[in-house]
Amino acid sequence: MEENLKLDTRDGLPDALRVLLQTYPRNTWPDHDNFAGLVAFWLDRHLMFRKLMTTLIDDAEQAIDRKIDPQTHAAKLSRYGSMLLQNLHGHHQIEDHHYFPVLSSREPVLNHGFELLDSDHHAMDGLLNRFAEGANAVIQGQSEPGVFRKDLLGFQSMLNRHLIDEEELVVPVILKHGPGGLG
Repeated sequence: MEENLKLDTRDGLPDALRVLLQTYPRNTWPDHDNFAGLVAFWLDRHLMFRKLMTTLIDDAEQAIDRKIDPQTHAAKLSRYGSMLLQNLHGHHQIEDHHYFPVLSSREPVLNHGFELLDSDHHAMDGLLNRFAEGANAVIQGQSEPGVFRKDLLGFQSMLNRHLIDEEELVVPVILKHGPGGLG
């Protein structure tokens, strides 16, 4: 993969992968006939991931500032961290094995984009593993919340880059062709 398209170095999708986004700009999505149902649900999942990341970062900051005790932080980190890991992993599995193949067959010109998103998921496996290791170290008292917070900020940045790119590629395809065969 080209270096400038790797998840940790790119700043968005190349213009060649944004062709449908020009026809279906983000601000028009909720009004489209094919938005309700699958697209709305899928975007809600992305919103949940973003909210979980914000919660984890906020909790780490509270732990750093000693506004919550270590046991409370550990319990919340265990709960929300597990939720994030399990849901992201399942979400990526469904996308890689079902959504992306179906959507790329509908818009073959965007195959490179779906390959890019799939490679993001593989890159994120390493991030998810580091997240789990860092969270477990904090929970077990072997690492400080400040170190974990720094890792969370980097993870949040890459997760958000991936989610935005994924939305800008996937949603226009579904809006154009409908959700048939994806549900």
